[in-house]
Amino acid sequence: MPVLTRLIPSPLVVDIRPGALDDLGCVLADERISQSGRLAVAVSGGSGARLRERVAPSLPGASWYEVGGGTLDDAVRLAGAIKAGHYDAVVGLGGGKIIDCAKFAAARVGLPLVAVPTNLAHDGLCSPVATLDNDAGRGSYGVPNPIAVVIDLDVIREAPVRYVRAGIGDAVSNVSAIADWELACRVKGERIDGLAAAMARQAGESVLRHPGGIGDNDFLQVLAEALVLSGIAMSVSGDSRPSSGACHEINHAFDLLYPKRAAAHGEQCGLGAAFAMYLRGAHEESAHMAGVLRRHGLPVLPEEIGFTVDEFVRAVEFAPETRPGRFTILEHLDLKTEQIKDVYADYVKAIGS
Repeated sequence: MPVLTRLIPSPLVVDIRPGALDDLGCVLADERISQSGRLAVAVSGGSGARLRERVAPSLPGASWYEVGGGTLDDAVRLAGAIKAGHYDAVVGLGGGKIIDCAKFAAARVGLPLVAVPTNLAHDGLCSPVATLDNDAGRGSYGVPNPIAVVIDLDVIREAPVRYVRAGIGDAVSNVSAIADWELACRVKGERIDGLAAAMARQAGESVLRHPGGIGDNDFLQVLAEALVLSGIAMSVSGDSRPSSGACHEINHAFDLLYPKRAAAHGEQCGLGAAFAMYLRGAHEESAHMAGVLRRHGLPVLPEEIGFTVDEFVRAVEFAPETRPGRFTILEHLDLKTEQIKDVYADYVKAIGS
């Protein structure tokens, strides 16, 4: 008998709207995630802690845990603290580091994770990956998808605007990542998961084509949905392929080569995506992507995030080493230093000043 369907790991609840945070307790009870209200809530000392006073009355049975940062040690300590609490679920309330710590801790103790991000900096808010700093630098750890994602657009508006910009860059870079996946299919015979590719592509295109701006609720809604869909696409494919190609290799190269100077993840991914589109000969698409990134205040040239052209060229040349086994336009072209310099000069002319 043929397989007629497949189960897709995805959140039971996705609630994205203004004021969503005020209904968190009711949503979790109504969906039977936590009818008892016994929740372990992980917060940072920043945005999450400031929201505690607002949220605590609606979560009377919750215990609150302040997480120091985004390291593996922080996540292990959180898991140890909540292990004996007999909780229904873990809630990560804060930025990406807190949610990643909560993801890891929840997986370690066998509890579902509710993600309540306070910014839209990247697509990790709904992905099956926890990115944590460790003694060797930074590692990615496989974890289950969040069982619920609650995004209050009023809270997102209160976050520094640079976090929304970073999320735009991360979402838009999906378009480049899918192009790399298709290249790997043509050249290397790599299998594409059509559903994962469709979800990630549409997520990226929805942000790339939206006429609104950071100050519009409609645009924030689309961006939040795109980041959630990107995370689910990774679960569908079983890896980060739908959202990670040459754009993310360049980002990782910045992080590894210049760890004390690296910009936000999404800023570097957006720049990497626009340049990668140019590398593969999609010059009009590259110029359009660069124009959209500029409209939202994102960098499209390395100088705009504090790097020289030579440093950018070095990052592009080093980038394939960051993801051994992944095939993108960078591996396909295998450009050397002088070739990258020449292509970069053409890229600058193509996108305009």
